[in-house]
Amino acid sequence: MGEGSIPDEEWERFLREAEAGTPGAPEEPSARARMVTRRLAEQTGPPAGWRTHTPARRRRGRGWYVLGLLVAIGVLVVALLPGRVTGWWGNGDAVADSAPPAAETVRPDQPPPTEAAAGLPTVDDPFRGSPARLWSDGATGLGLPAARATGWMTKAEVARALDRSRDFLIASSLDPAVLRGERPAKAIAAVNPRQQDVRDYLATTFTAPTRENDPLLLFSRFDSAKVRLAGDVVKTRGLITYREGERGAVEVSTDVTYVYPLVRASSGSDEVARTIVRREVVMSWDDPAKVFIEPGTFSLVSYKVDSANGGCSTFTGYFTPAFSAERAVADRGEGAEADPYDRSTPMDTRMRDADGVGCGKASRL
Repeated sequence: MGEGSIPDEEWERFLREAEAGTPGAPEEPSARARMVTRRLAEQTGPPAGWRTHTPARRRRGRGWYVLGLLVAIGVLVVALLPGRVTGWWGNGDAVADSAPPAAETVRPDQPPPTEAAAGLPTVDDPFRGSPARLWSDGATGLGLPAARATGWMTKAEVARALDRSRDFLIASSLDPAVLRGERPAKAIAAVNPRQQDVRDYLATTFTAPTRENDPLLLFSRFDSAKVRLAGDVVKTRGLITYREGERGAVEVSTDVTYVYPLVRASSGSDEVARTIVRREVVMSWDDPAKVFIEPGTFSLVSYKVDSANGGCSTFTGYFTPAFSAERAVADRGEGAEADPYDRSTPMDTRMRDADGVGCGKASRL
């Protein structure tokens, strides 16, 4: 509930109880760990750097009937679509027509394989050569787990919290206006305004971005004067889970990789570069009886980002992808190579050093 909606006597009582440490008094939430900022900047050809910063069961029966039916269907498909069938085995271009892999329900145990259609991306095929070519488009890659009663919420309330968590990811990392560099007003409105540290962060991050106050921690933005999306598809792959958190809250953890294909903003530009962003955001849907929170908002627990070809040594508030001319002279960075498509390890384990600051190398875009 908003501060303005609390009667004066209730607000004064809360302040007295909070100061005296009264058990059970609602608390002002805080982002308990604005965890890791890490941005990969790499290149096709010599890879460039990345930057980090810390703040079913089988059925029996009808076997021969089913087998005969499948053979008949196969013959019909070969007759009607010979080119498509050939492509399933020999032509990499047909890979784009394959169904996306099943939604993640647990963390994968290995990096995705190299995409079958090798070669440079084009405006017509901006994900060519990338494992993301088989990934889902936009919000369809943000699969939600089944809801169950958890903490202070009923099953229906948990389902609603999951939907709103996904809405935040869409508003912060997929909204076309936000990707063009506009202020992510809808996403900001979803965050509990009583978090003082988050309010301070949002107050300065868009006007004076720094390593510590970087809007890219939470939002994907590109400078529309320099680049634009190649088409209207962003590929996504993600894992969303939840559990009971502090004070009976429902804590939703999101780990999503976004692949943005871009061209220069100038008219007629057709060279495609990809920026790959992996972002982990943990949201706490707090019990209003225990935490002062605006209805329909969540408290941020932690947030961190890891990006490839997004800029390594600049803090402009925008991802800054490098194209071939820039990559030809870019510093390859330091340390072991990292695969920006690899979702098999937590982001924290990929940090290069204890300080979490530095530009490294990435193995592929």
